[in-house]
Amino acid sequence: MILPERQDTVEGQMKRKRILAAIAAAAVLGTSGCGIPQKNTDEYKVAMVTDTGGVNDQAFNQLAWEGLQQFSEETGATVSYIESKQASDYVTNMDRAPDGINDLVWGTGFAMADPIATISRLNPDISFALIDNEVPDSPFNVTSVVFRAEEPSFVVGYIAGRTTQTNKVGYVGAVKTDTSNQFEYGYSAGVAWAAKEMGKEIEIFVQMTESYADAAKAKAVANKMYSSGCDVIFHAAGGAGYGVIEAAKEWDKFVIGVDKDQSYLAPDNVLTSALKKVNVAISLVSKMAMDGEEIGGKTLSYGLKEECVGIPSENPNLDSAIYEDAMKIMEQIQNGEIIPPKTPEQYEEFLREGGL
Repeated sequence: MILPERQDTVEGQMKRKRILAAIAAAAVLGTSGCGIPQKNTDEYKVAMVTDTGGVNDQAFNQLAWEGLQQFSEETGATVSYIESKQASDYVTNMDRAPDGINDLVWGTGFAMADPIATISRLNPDISFALIDNEVPDSPFNVTSVVFRAEEPSFVVGYIAGRTTQTNKVGYVGAVKTDTSNQFEYGYSAGVAWAAKEMGKEIEIFVQMTESYADAAKAKAVANKMYSSGCDVIFHAAGGAGYGVIEAAKEWDKFVIGVDKDQSYLAPDNVLTSALKKVNVAISLVSKMAMDGEEIGGKTLSYGLKEECVGIPSENPNLDSAIYEDAMKIMEQIQNGEIIPPKTPEQYEEFLREGGL
């Protein structure tokens, strides 16, 4: 069963007041490692709290919700979501989500780590899961799910480097975090790999929007990059990235999508997309939690080897020879022959060791 966005209840308000008071007093309770009881599939309930991108962001949050819908269709479990309009909603919404109703609560995105860490300790009988970040000192009832986003980012960086005619490419991110570093440095390393392969230098323009929702700002950033000579831009800016795609259409240049295949947004301009199969991971881990698997207190990492990241199989705007070479790059990453960097330090070391 799929429910619309949940509304608050008097009981939930009272409970939240008690919990938020506890947070304010820093009375975070410790828990011991016990199991959480299983339920029949048709009794199991899962809620998801989005970040500010919202459930229709054409990217990360939308994929997460699609994954829960798939999980519901396959198991009969009931799923619902709560949208966060601003960052200050995160703790409140994460607190709303259990309310004695849900068995598993998902938080989408890196910013949910602290709210989950706090609320999970106050709800030891509820399972929590965080997608795309790791909860520090994870409680026994929290599962962190991370993606090796540097892997598909390296592949699309290689594609950008092979495709550019101006030898100028761009990267538009949202907020500077460890997760965004995976995209930025994986992409930059892929561009460098292609540049060395072709014996030329490629300039990379990088800028953050400081927002996952400000499409107008992202478009302005992309406009500046395109006007400076970039002919391919990779965006990893959540819902804000829609502005980059709009700029690509107006400039008739290439853009690389993120998280899901975004070619439908600009069929003539999306070169390819760096897939982060959030839907696959959320459905898989929700099933594991429902089945009572011992995944609490753990961090699960998914990448090319697990087929949870990649690029689309259909890329109409991509040269077929470049696509075939990109597939070879993916195989090298899967085999460990290429290890894409995910931090500034790893990136510098990658360049030195590769003579790039």
